[in-house]
Amino acid sequence: MPVKDHGFRRAAPAPRPAGPTPTPTSAGPTLRRAAPALAGFAAVRLLGLAVLAVWSAAAGSSPHTLLSARWDSLWYARVAAEGYGYEIVLPDGDVHSNLAFFPLLPWLERAVAAVTGLSYGSAGLVVSALASLAAAWGIFAVADLLYGRRAGTCAAVAWAALPVGIVQSMAYSEALFTALAAWALYGALRGQWLTAGLLAAGAGLTRPVGAAVVAGVWVAAALAWRRGEGSWRTVAGVLLAPLGAAAYVLWVGARTGRGVLGYLDVQAGWGNGFDGGWAFARFVGDKLASPAFAAGIGLIAGVALVLWLYRLCVKQRQPAALLVYCGIVVALALCASGYFGSKPRLLLPAFPLLLPVAALLARWRTARAGAALGAAALAAAAYGAFWLNGSGPP
Repeated sequence: MPVKDHGFRRAAPAPRPAGPTPTPTSAGPTLRRAAPALAGFAAVRLLGLAVLAVWSAAAGSSPHTLLSARWDSLWYARVAAEGYGYEIVLPDGDVHSNLAFFPLLPWLERAVAAVTGLSYGSAGLVVSALASLAAAWGIFAVADLLYGRRAGTCAAVAWAALPVGIVQSMAYSEALFTALAAWALYGALRGQWLTAGLLAAGAGLTRPVGAAVVAGVWVAAALAWRRGEGSWRTVAGVLLAPLGAAAYVLWVGARTGRGVLGYLDVQAGWGNGFDGGWAFARFVGDKLASPAFAAGIGLIAGVALVLWLYRLCVKQRQPAALLVYCGIVVALALCASGYFGSKPRLLLPAFPLLLPVAALLARWRTARAGAALGAAALAAAAYGAFWLNGSGPP
């Protein structure tokens, strides 16, 4: 049985990053065991959709359009409908190419649309709804494995109640990616290397940050091998993990004629890159020097909160696979050079940040923990409706 440490500073902490593979609970991540977590997750997401519907009715907007036919949703739907090759040349010469969008979500949209007759955008909502449930289940499974069922339930509900949780209900790839990442990492923690490798490959076909999943699986495999627990399955999982991302990046390179640099060129056309956070720091500095001073303070507080939570993850002694995965997701989100408004949703897959909070909530009485999560869910529902009816995710 795993050590069920629900606090931040216990003498018997969660499994050590370099220690043995955590022993699963006897029940495993069965649907019956996860049912309370999935019910809580679904309730929070339905609350968010209900508030969005009411808010949109008052604003004269369409919640369906906001969820399925704006921003990146349109790009994914176009890939599903027409394939790759579409691009927009902006007045400043920048080129926005749909090659920036990884193919797994459009493939699934196309499959669902073919079976159901739905539009590609609506099919994307179906994919995201199912994927978000799978993600909540995977988050529950990881937290349950390490800290017990109550912590797993709190983690899944807390993920639904994040301020930008509404993205989980959009025709975006965050929910699909998080589902693949959570289950890949769960497989790595359990020593299920073929499963972990295949799911990591799927994550690599979903978003560029799939590299974080690959790194997490590789670290877990290296530690298992060092403990003498490696086998041909470990090697196979390690080899399978990067195939999805590598295949797409190499295909884009061949299509653009730029080799391995092709995908970086595509991202540069969108203004995206990795500069160690310099552009983001300047953006925050500009806010502090403008009438939007409060927004700058809020951004600093948000970054500090994320870093503090990651520090708690380290102090909680989460397995190395989770720490590596989460650290890369956070670094790529905070240190990217473009689309600063996207950073909150880019952090959605960093679910290990919630495990210290979930472990704490699991120590509370049910009524107290429920009240805290309920308040967070109400705030997230209101913010999500306000956000999508305003600037929304770029």
